[in-house]
Amino acid sequence: MFIRFLYTLLLSLAAPFLMWGLYKKRTGKPSVGNRWKEHFGVTSPLANSKQPIWIHAVSVGETLAVTPLIKKLKQQYPDQNILITTTTPTGAEQAAKLADIAEHRYMPFDFSFAVRGFIKAVNPSQMLIMETELWPNTVHTVAKMRIPITVINARLSERSYQRYAKFQLVFNLLANNLTKVLCQYPDDAERFIRLGVAREKVAVTGSIKFDIEISPQVKQQGQQLREQLGKNRPVWIAASTHQGEDEQILFAHQEVLKQYSNALLILVPRHPERFNTVFELAKQQFTTVRRTEQNSQVIDENVQVYLGDTMGEMLVLMEAADICFMGGSLLGDKVGGHNMLEPAVLGKTVVTGPSYYNFSEIARVLISNNLALVVENQNHLAESIIAMINKHRKTENLNNYHDILSNYQGGIKKTIDEIVKI
Repeated sequence: MFIRFLYTLLLSLAAPFLMWGLYKKRTGKPSVGNRWKEHFGVTSPLANSKQPIWIHAVSVGETLAVTPLIKKLKQQYPDQNILITTTTPTGAEQAAKLADIAEHRYMPFDFSFAVRGFIKAVNPSQMLIMETELWPNTVHTVAKMRIPITVINARLSERSYQRYAKFQLVFNLLANNLTKVLCQYPDDAERFIRLGVAREKVAVTGSIKFDIEISPQVKQQGQQLREQLGKNRPVWIAASTHQGEDEQILFAHQEVLKQYSNALLILVPRHPERFNTVFELAKQQFTTVRRTEQNSQVIDENVQVYLGDTMGEMLVLMEAADICFMGGSLLGDKVGGHNMLEPAVLGKTVVTGPSYYNFSEIARVLISNNLALVVENQNHLAESIIAMINKHRKTENLNNYHDILSNYQGGIKKTIDEIVKI
């Protein structure tokens, strides 16, 4: 009790700064607007009064990852009401695309009063937490109101395990209130058990991310975009880049242009508030156009950088490229990479920096099957892109990917099977 009190006190002191970061208006970033009250538990009732399954996905990445599960769950149980919560407005924007099968609300801040108000308004039958977004007051309050809590697609790297272990008393508060922890891999399960989660609560269901499906519409849009960009020029994409990484990408592109003067880089920053900054950075060195300001159907061959400054179009942009560098991986241990499965399933040659610990198992599978290459720095990246341009093997990549995919699929089915038992 004292630990939770102390945590709440510290959270109260930090809350104004957290809210400033969340509510501050930034160009290119959607706003919470008048829905800010939802963060404090003031939430309008759902359109459907039937108890929903409540799925929490923090932001864009988690929302995208859980989308196939939501669709499959609704397909198998069409009468089941589904509620998805996000903390960020960018996550809300992505969740809005599921409006026909799931309602969206903002996740209340981790104060007990806010969580209680939220629960009274939406009356969920159970809560599913995507990956490891565990908040002490939320978990305590939800469990106290006798609502089962399941962590799905759970992952716990050795690095994260060491961090949690330093605050074992706090983690004990979480572990005792969890109903189930459905892990991606056996190593994740063992770490949760070592942290104190009862063994009978832990199961291995696999990563739902391996069950990725690309719609024909996305492929068609990507192919149409490639027609506009130029079918006969080399095109590579740097996806989900972070601050400090864009400069390295642009350096590599300078080197690529020395060998292939008509090469095009599709540059897609991870966070929309950085779109303008990255555009100005690219414009200093290259002829650059923004996707949102594309005035003609055909992009002039003099254009060297195409800035992907839209949300929810990453797969379309990836489909339009030959080679994909996955960002968040050239910054030491700051980020830990992003999901490489999406470009792989599209048949792209995948390149990553050396830091991919957030997706270590996915990376291991792709690297060991020659579907992904690790580069150490910007010079190595440039050399690799140049070497790959003449070796684009989309058909071969697709065949290899689907050959190995069957060994890792089934996470969504196993997860749903566990959910419906509750």
